[in-house]
Amino acid sequence: MRKSRTELLSRSRRLVIKFGTGLLTDAAQRLSQAQIGRLVEQVAALHREGREIVLVSSGAIAAGMAVLGLARRPRELAELQACAAIGQGKLMAAYDETFGRAGLHVAQVLLTHDDLHNRTRHLNARQTLATLLARRVVPIINENDTVAVDEIKFGDNDRLGALTAALIDADLLVILSHVAGLLDREQRVIARVPAITRDIEALAGGTDRTTSVGGMKSKIEAAKIVTRAGLPLVIADGDRPNVLAEILAGNEVGTVFLPRAGRLSSRKRWIAFFHRPAARLVVDDGAKQALCGAGKSLLAKGVVRTEGAASTGAVVSICDQRGAEFARGLLRSGAVVVHRDDLVIL
Repeated sequence: MRKSRTELLSRSRRLVIKFGTGLLTDAAQRLSQAQIGRLVEQVAALHREGREIVLVSSGAIAAGMAVLGLARRPRELAELQACAAIGQGKLMAAYDETFGRAGLHVAQVLLTHDDLHNRTRHLNARQTLATLLARRVVPIINENDTVAVDEIKFGDNDRLGALTAALIDADLLVILSHVAGLLDREQRVIARVPAITRDIEALAGGTDRTTSVGGMKSKIEAAKIVTRAGLPLVIADGDRPNVLAEILAGNEVGTVFLPRAGRLSSRKRWIAFFHRPAARLVVDDGAKQALCGAGKSLLAKGVVRTEGAASTGAVVSICDQRGAEFARGLLRSGAVVVHRDDLVIL
């Protein structure tokens, strides 16, 4: 039986909430204490209800741009890193002040993709966040843009929000920006997305904001991660008064992406989402059916060809002969190439 929005969302206790840059800045692209205060009040209200909140916050680069007098987001990596180095402190100072007025403590957590790719560091990050939540502290996560390069970047904070939700086994991811949700071709908000199809992906676009990356396309990519992990996602307009309370009340606000059946374990989430596969294994139709339909392991005889080089223990992408990725797993040597215990169907 399909759950109502109220049943799906109202009982969410552990939430990851992502704030886009546009929500935190004014017309001059500077951090707005009033805007931040309005959002923090909503988070504090949820915290008083006993919910655990992790924020994924953009805004550091925009804050640094304002200090340096830049009108457009820089393209050179060193310039972006300089903006982040200047702006991250200002962003955290603004949060510390506003949450402090609500009687709450915050903690800064800066991550790169490599922090969550490595299994030991992945588990350490998870334990740190769990400890902060147990202490009733609000972790505020951002990408460590000051040191991140392309090879270790998440790409955008929508993806970082999705990976954070998967990391801490959240009950719900909420992405707030200036958009009311996913819009159909008539510019109407789609209230409910039961599955991410090609038609849904075709509705996504990028962003033309001078301080931002991503747009709806990145939000759809985030939705793929969290829904496969078994978690719901809501995309909504952060300018709407009391939007977080409305979402958790089950009101028809924004777009809810429904989770797929079968919540993945922490280890399988790590395999599926926290790696850039070292190689692609192209398999025949019989092997694909055995993996997807019968829950079998991938045997060497089912591999048509290997693209790229990977060592034992590396995460590999498993594709059909048409090139579509449908699974990921940890590579083994011998007749069993990927054991079913190390396999995730995407």
